[in-house]
Amino acid sequence: MNYYFNKTVKMSFEDAEIKVIEALKSEGFGVLTEIDVQATLKKKLDVDFRRYKILGACNPPFAYKALQAEDKIGLLLPCNIVIQEKSDKTIEVAAINPLASMEVVGNEKLTEIAKEVQSKLNNVIKSI
Repeated sequence: MNYYFNKTVKMSFEDAEIKVIEALKSEGFGVLTEIDVQATLKKKLDVDFRRYKILGACNPPFAYKALQAEDKIGLLLPCNIVIQEKSDKTIEVAAINPLASMEVVGNEKLTEIAKEVQSKLNNVIKSI
């Protein structure tokens, strides 16, 4: 099982980010965190890196269910989405596969929740 699903598109980085955020909203997610890896690496290490953002997405009802099922599951939350510019100037959008990440916990209650979240995140990637 892959730990992510992805799609490569031909559009600007900014347009891809807007589409991802809109698609997340349509599936009940909000973006809690945003990490601009390119800017962070430039600031901290003075290195150049491609455009790369990590969006920490959360669907509160599913997060609440997961926290009820497993008290330390916050270590694996939120669901991360990566938007990155590839060398050919295409944009790749990738989302964590929650089934793969929750599998390590071994809690059947989480598996059912992860299946629902997986479907929603897969819809997000397909819609880009």
